[in-house]
Amino acid sequence: FTGSAFGSAAIWQYESLKSRVQTYFEEARADWLDKIRPQKRGDFRKQVNSWWNSLTEGQRTVTGIIAANVFVFCLWRLPGMRRIMFTYFTSDPSSRALCSPMLLSTFSHFSLFHMAANMYVLWSFSSSIVSLLGCEQFIAVYLSAGVISSFVSYVAKMATGRFEPSLGA
Repeated sequence: FTGSAFGSAAIWQYESLKSRVQTYFEEARADWLDKIRPQKRGDFRKQVNSWWNSLTEGQRTVTGIIAANVFVFCLWRLPGMRRIMFTYFTSDPSSRALCSPMLLSTFSHFSLFHMAANMYVLWSFSSSIVSLLGCEQFIAVYLSAGVISSFVSYVAKMATGRFEPSLGA
């Protein structure tokens, strides 16, 4: 999984760089069109764009991860989703599904405090790590760390004979 994650991240990083270069040249050609087009209206949209553009690349990357974690947290609160959530979003070595929960359980949190603390820590160091690795490699590290820690959890559960499901990485 880790090799695939980093290989995919390298391809994604290359394609992203290529796209940024192409966009730069396209914007330079289309810059004169902005002067003759009417401006779009909408204060809310401008505020959201202003807020989004004020974030660092790391904070923008982590915003997506936080959104995914919040979405999964909300799914846990829906009674009709409990069976699916226990099957695919908890890591349990005695489960039918072994591989996908290793990844998906990294987005699960037991309580709001648990999720808020994890997301705060992630947010606090995201800018420096993403500036060092790039957003693509950071996501590969994040997902790989989740899968590896779930695997270590499986090994520890097998060694101790405790086969209860767990949340998180």
